[in-house]
Amino acid sequence: MADEQQPARPWQVLGAHLSRVGGTDGVAFSVWAPNARRVSVTGAFCNWHPEAVPLTMREETGIWEGFVPGVTAGERYRYVVRGADGRTRHKSDPYGQSMDLPPGSASHVPAPSAHTWSDDEWLAQRPLRDVQRSAMRIYEVHLGSWRRGPRGRYLTYAELGPRLAEHCVRHGFTHVELLPLAEHPFYASWGYQVTALHAPTARYGTPDQLRGMVDQLHRSGIGVILDWVPAHFASDGYGLARFDGTYLYEDPDPQRRDHPEWGSLVFNFGRAEVREFLIGNARYWLEEFHADGLRVDAVASMLHLDYARRRGQWTPNIHGGNHNLEAIAFLRELNTRCRIGLPGVITVAEESTDFEGVSRSVADGGLGFDLKWDLGWMHDTLVYFHKRPDRRRLHRREITFRGFYLDNERWILPLSHDEVVHGKGTLLGKMPGKGEQQFASLRSLVANQVGQPGKKLLFMGTELAPEREWDHDRELPWKEAEGDAARLGFARLLDDLAALYHASPSLWAGDADPGGFAWIDGEGTEDPSVVAWVRRGALPEMPEEVTVVVQNGAATVRQGYRLGLPVPGRWDEVLNTDSELYGGTNVGNGGAVVAEARPWSGHPASALVILPARGTLFLRPSAR
Repeated sequence: MADEQQPARPWQVLGAHLSRVGGTDGVAFSVWAPNARRVSVTGAFCNWHPEAVPLTMREETGIWEGFVPGVTAGERYRYVVRGADGRTRHKSDPYGQSMDLPPGSASHVPAPSAHTWSDDEWLAQRPLRDVQRSAMRIYEVHLGSWRRGPRGRYLTYAELGPRLAEHCVRHGFTHVELLPLAEHPFYASWGYQVTALHAPTARYGTPDQLRGMVDQLHRSGIGVILDWVPAHFASDGYGLARFDGTYLYEDPDPQRRDHPEWGSLVFNFGRAEVREFLIGNARYWLEEFHADGLRVDAVASMLHLDYARRRGQWTPNIHGGNHNLEAIAFLRELNTRCRIGLPGVITVAEESTDFEGVSRSVADGGLGFDLKWDLGWMHDTLVYFHKRPDRRRLHRREITFRGFYLDNERWILPLSHDEVVHGKGTLLGKMPGKGEQQFASLRSLVANQVGQPGKKLLFMGTELAPEREWDHDRELPWKEAEGDAARLGFARLLDDLAALYHASPSLWAGDADPGGFAWIDGEGTEDPSVVAWVRRGALPEMPEEVTVVVQNGAATVRQGYRLGLPVPGRWDEVLNTDSELYGGTNVGNGGAVVAEARPWSGHPASALVILPARGTLFLRPSAR
């Protein structure tokens, strides 16, 4: 393991770098292939002759290196590796920082970045933000299908930057989360099957254009989280697979090597050089592109030896359990070392099991992530809202179950791309009924996300309530939503929810505090179709900061529902998803209710309220 006090920057040493040797300009090439019999570099500079430019190996490191005079920035190259198995393979550079547009596979000699950063103010403020006590509303984006140019042309990073920044600012998002940008051959993998971990995909432009896009977002006050995939890699022959004729990057154990779900290869987390490659790659995106965080994909598949494997297809660890001890150690090391010298950077785990301590600090025995996706909330809540209103009373546990594990981790509530692909339909299509009935339930779904503890994530296009599921080969249906009254009303609701969220510290400052959430009616005592809870700010300077959320899943209006409240007096109905502004029927409480000092549901006060069908109310103590 490298010194934990020194950041890993192997991309500055390995790969291709403009150099001068003995007064001659050229490029120094270096590549790790310890078991290879011979390694050459080839390109136009040698008419692509496979053996014209041999490299020399340093026995103590297994690194092959050499200087080629006259090579300049932008030239294409490959390594020609005669492996330990006697086969010759043409390989892309594992540290290549630019590549051909797919299906091309040659690496490009990188030029020094010409981008001048102008986000100093953002970076200076980043360490001052406490992610656990801050508002966080994330817009998840696949760049190639968010917006496109004429005749379906991909927009460049430079073209996307100002458009994306303006959209996020206008609609109250604090961060964008970009689906993986490392180069990938199969576009339909959305970037989750990578061949070149250091090369931003050429589909959308150059590395400096990507830097410019991040810079633009930062200047607009928008943080940038990158999806990052250390769990597995694509098996394409020009990539990392069998790089030197041995299982160099992939796990040597045949029970661990292949990912059974995705047809990809699993990294060898027990090998020091592979860990350095991955941790260095994490820092590469954080340092070179000023990313504010990494969302680590498929963590569950890393943690569990039996993930997607049947009995007989995996072997227990030395303790007899199903945890991958090497992967656990790697994730702890990653979360420790990727933050060195990068204050304010965060890491997020996409992890779907009950593995303990994912967002607990490494010092306290956890994995060290800042936040974890609450896939349980996502699944259970969608199950609940998919039910017919007359059946929801039998499924309220789907809404309330997260109360049993809420304090175990620190959460992001995702309504992500995974829920609107592969025949799953759209969020709107998951709602029962037709027309307005579906929109009413969809409005309550997104209101539930805002009201529940945890940071928020919405996949791009949610604001359009599209009829067809996401297609990575087409841009979002922006025009179809422009003149549709129901969709315009839903978009207005999302904007108003965002404004309410930002203006109400009780909806975010207490996310990680056990005192920040409590059920008012979690058992359905008053009505099994109604769920109510209270959110508190948990801020010393605002002890009375509080919001109450009431959700009626039934298809009928609930008159005279007695709601327990923390204090007597006037409570403003600050948002009602059934408002006609959003396409609803305008059933509600005339803007406010008055609570009397009558204890109810464990609270010292209560009020009689009207609950709209399939509707959600947000109530706050009146400032008047």
